Amino acid sequence: MTAPTTEARLKAHVDRIEEEHPPVPLASVDYTVHDPALLRQRFGPVLDYLARVELEVDRNVLELTTMLPDASEIDRRFYAEVWQPQEIHHGLILDELQTRIGRPPASTDTTTISPKIRILGALAHLTPVHDIVRMLYYLTGMATERSAVLAYNRLHDGVIDLGENAVAATVVAPIRRQEPGHYAFYRLSATALDKQLRPWQRWLTGRLRRISFSPVGANDDAQLADFGGVLTSLGVIDELEQFVTEISRVENDLLWAGRQGLDVPRYVMDAMREAVQLHRARASIPPR
Repeated sequence: MTAPTTEARLKAHVDRIEEEHPPVPLASVDYTVHDPALLRQRFGPVLDYLARVELEVDRNVLELTTMLPDASEIDRRFYAEVWQPQEIHHGLILDELQTRIGRPPASTDTTTISPKIRILGALAHLTPVHDIVRMLYYLTGMATERSAVLAYNRLHDGVIDLGENAVAATVVAPIRRQEPGHYAFYRLSATALDKQLRPWQRWLTGRLRRISFSPVGANDDAQLADFGGVLTSLGVIDELEQFVTEISRVENDLLWAGRQGLDVPRYVMDAMREAVQLHRARASIPPR
């Protein structure tokens, strides 16, 4: 029997995600919170950051349409018909939760497309460049979704510890259940594309990734400090190296496997440490 092609595997995977994981029904959520003040104090900024990132997928789709003018049918179907609807519901649910515990709704930017995205889109009309931009998209997707899985795991445990079982069961658990399927799509796509890249394309991908990497949702220093606050609230800073290893393992294997002794991409660790430093500086927290 002939093995299925990568395109067939991707199509089957996207079909399965769509069928098995439709957007979380908004009416299914139980917003019962026993101690709103404690949840707000412990995880308020985390809820706000996650809600903003999830809601800003509308802008992400605009960016993808701009920088991948010749996106494949399966890529377009994944991000426009499966990923976007799921993520929007995640954001709506998280934002509703944070307003119910006394926080303002997330402040989002759903329309701005940066100049660097427009430049990438202009260059991507050239097929070799388009493949490089595709790889950057897949690498960003992997890091983003793996970060989300780890964050939602810790948030789930945290709200359970607070005794907020309704939030854990009907808000966090259904959201985190949908993230691994997204990660698998990016990983399969990146691994397949890597086999097609020429050495100069792989070199340029690594170069662009090194100078453009930033944590998900961190588009300026203020948001990077917010991200550092998320890492702090979720206790990630105590296991930062393990966190970075988890979110960048495949990226490291694809781009930097030939460099002996490199456990994680240096630029990923540097960005995480900078986020924590900016958060501490803003909060006047002494460094450890």
